[in-house]
Amino acid sequence: MLKKFLLVLGGVVAVVVTLGGVKAAQIKKMASAPHVMPPIAVSTVEARSDTWRGSLSAIGTLAPVQGVTLGAEVDGTIVRIPAENGAAVRAGDLLVEFDTSVEQAQLAAAEARSELARVNFERTRELWGQKAIAKSEYDAGAAAVKQAEAEVGALRALIAKKQVRAPFDGRVGIRLVNLGQYVGRGVPLLPLQRLNPIYANFSIPQRHLPQLTLGQKVMLTVDAYAGAGFEGTITAINPEVDPATRNVAVQATVANAQEQLRPGMFVRVEVQLPATDPIVVVPATAVSYASYGNSVFIVEKMKAADGAEYLGVRQQFVRLGATRGDLVAVVEGVKAGEQVVSAGVFKLRNGASVQINNAVQPSANAAPKPANS
Repeated sequence: MLKKFLLVLGGVVAVVVTLGGVKAAQIKKMASAPHVMPPIAVSTVEARSDTWRGSLSAIGTLAPVQGVTLGAEVDGTIVRIPAENGAAVRAGDLLVEFDTSVEQAQLAAAEARSELARVNFERTRELWGQKAIAKSEYDAGAAAVKQAEAEVGALRALIAKKQVRAPFDGRVGIRLVNLGQYVGRGVPLLPLQRLNPIYANFSIPQRHLPQLTLGQKVMLTVDAYAGAGFEGTITAINPEVDPATRNVAVQATVANAQEQLRPGMFVRVEVQLPATDPIVVVPATAVSYASYGNSVFIVEKMKAADGAEYLGVRQQFVRLGATRGDLVAVVEGVKAGEQVVSAGVFKLRNGASVQINNAVQPSANAAPKPANS
C-alpha cells in the first residue's frame, strides 16, 4: 500500500516539476522578447492655410448725430404742446407754443401803423415829384415806412420765438413741462434726438493709430441685442492724443434705420483691420505648451528598428502667432496639409506608435458661441 502511495506521489511531483520548467521557460522567453507599446489612440486634423482679418477691440458710447434739449428763448405761458412724447417729427414741426395774445394785438397795431406810413409816403412821393415839398419831408416819410416795417418784423420775430419748432428731423423725448405752465427764459422744454444715423465714440491706444483710416469698417455689439451686430464706418479720428490716457478718440457712424441703437448705450467695438498674409492654423488643443518651447505632434509613417513600417508621431517645435477662438496661428514649424494630433497630445512622445480615431473631434471654431453666452 505504501509503495503504491509513493509511486503516485512521485508522479505528482514529476508533473509539477515539468510544468514549472515549462512555465519558467515561457517567462524567460517573454522577458527576452523586445517590449512593444500598443498604439495610442489619437484624433488628428489637417493643418490648413487661412487668411485672418485682424481687429482692434474697444468699448464706447453711442451719441446722436444731432441731439438737443430745446429750451425757452422767452418768458411765457405754454398754451399748446402738439408733439406727443416719443413722436417722430420733421424739421419745422411745431413742438411747443406759448401764449402770444398780447404780441398778436401789438402786431395788428404795428401793421396798421406800417400801412398808414406807407400810404403817407406814397402821397409824399407824389408831392416830391411835383417839387411841392422839401427833400427833408420826403426822407422823413421814407424813414417812417422803414421804422414801421421794422417794428412789424420785430413783433413777428418775437411771436416766432414763442413757437418752438423742430430744428431737424428726429424723435421727441419725454417733455419736461406741462400745458399751462409758466416758464422763464432758458428753461428746458423737451429733448429732440436724431437717431438715424448714430455716432459711436470710442478710444484706441496710440500705438494702433497707424492702423486707423477714415472709411474703415467697424462692428458694434450691445447687450440689449445679444448676438446681433451693427456695421459702421470710421468718419472721424481726433487729431490729438489724450496726454492723460495716451489714447486717441475715434468716431464711427452707424446706420440705425430701425432705431434700435439709442444715445448713451454702452457698445463693444471691433475695428476691422486689412487682411493679413496666408497663415497656417491648427486647433489650440493640438499644441503642447511647455516652458522650454511649444510643440505639436505630426502624424507620419515611420520605420522601426527591424525595418517594419508603422504610423507614428514626430514632435515638432513651433512658433505661435495670434489666437482666434479655438484656433491658433502657427508662424513657423508646420506646413499646410500636414496631419497634426488634435486630441491626446498629453500622452504622446516622439516616435510613439498611434492609431487614428476621428470619431470625436475637439471644437475648432474661430468664433465659438457657448450655449450660455
